[in-house]
Amino acid sequence: MSVTLQVPGEHAADRFGGKWLYGGSILLSSAVSLLTPVAARIRIVLLITLRVVAGLGEGVMLPASHALIARWSAPQLRSVVVLAIFVGTDAGIIVGTLLTGVLCDHAGWPSAFYAFGAVGCVWSVAWFFLCYDSPPSHPRISAAELEYWERAVGRDDLVERPRTPWRRILTSVPVWALAAAMFANNWTYFTLAVCLPLYMHDVLGFDMTRNGEFSAVPFVASLVMIPVAGTIVDWLRAPGRLSTTAVRKSFCAVGFTTGACLLVGMGYVGCDRTLAVAILFAVMACSIMPTMTTVVVNQLDLAPLHAGKIMGLTYTVANVAAIGAPLAVGGLTSGKSTRSEWQHVFFLAAAIDVVGAIVFVIFGSGERQSWAD
Repeated sequence: MSVTLQVPGEHAADRFGGKWLYGGSILLSSAVSLLTPVAARIRIVLLITLRVVAGLGEGVMLPASHALIARWSAPQLRSVVVLAIFVGTDAGIIVGTLLTGVLCDHAGWPSAFYAFGAVGCVWSVAWFFLCYDSPPSHPRISAAELEYWERAVGRDDLVERPRTPWRRILTSVPVWALAAAMFANNWTYFTLAVCLPLYMHDVLGFDMTRNGEFSAVPFVASLVMIPVAGTIVDWLRAPGRLSTTAVRKSFCAVGFTTGACLLVGMGYVGCDRTLAVAILFAVMACSIMPTMTTVVVNQLDLAPLHAGKIMGLTYTVANVAAIGAPLAVGGLTSGKSTRSEWQHVFFLAAAIDVVGAIVFVIFGSGERQSWAD
């Protein structure tokens, strides 16, 4: 359901700022998490309604975050800034996967919802007190720091809320190329994030606690690769080296194609637990290259003032993959969830990665567009 509010969320974030949209989304999701065990015991319809509400709230998160990043990061360092922020996603998956298995085994499944819901509520309160939409709106910023941001980002980019050139955005080839790359990225990501525990249990034979531990291992690759990738990308983009377009396309192509080859190899691993976990670790490490160097930062290259809108549009397309990947896994493994059935899952993800890479390399761009101002 997060697809539903991507476009309205992107418009509101760029027009009014991302502070309240982002913080409110986290608070809503946390409240839903706290209520989920009770709803599950009362009636299934109530549980489904709560999940729909949470999905609607989460639809504004990425557009809101990009509206904030556009005004709180210098253009030459945006890859590093975005990667530093989005590393929290994979850190959360690692902690959540590990703790969920332990909590379910020792305190029952409702404890996981209570624990994460409480943490989210506390975090939201801190966010509302500490976060501001832009440097000029911060009540405690010094004159020297404000002058730095005006010089680094540009006075207009900090304060302007321009009208949205929807026709130019919707007919922009680089925007749709980015959407295709984001679709491919999300297909692989959600195949692993949502369905990996099923593979670990059905094919590799891990129990719940071990399942949680080893399902988290591939996402450790993100914590290793993200700071390295971000530093290298912005170093290559420095004046006198490579263009932003060349860097984005190179990392996208190498990451997607290498990850696709590893996914094909994953289909022939068999039940060797050590080798399977090692290859999945490498797949996630490769996926960081297109994910964190291209698909979550290219919106800021194309049009910083409209980054939230472009993120909302491209992520709406990508969310189709977030829905389709688990459904495809369910359909392809509907028999006995055997290794041969999972082979088809990995082959499909590899093919989508290759197509995404080809589309972005041919049609993508890293330059500020003519309609961006």
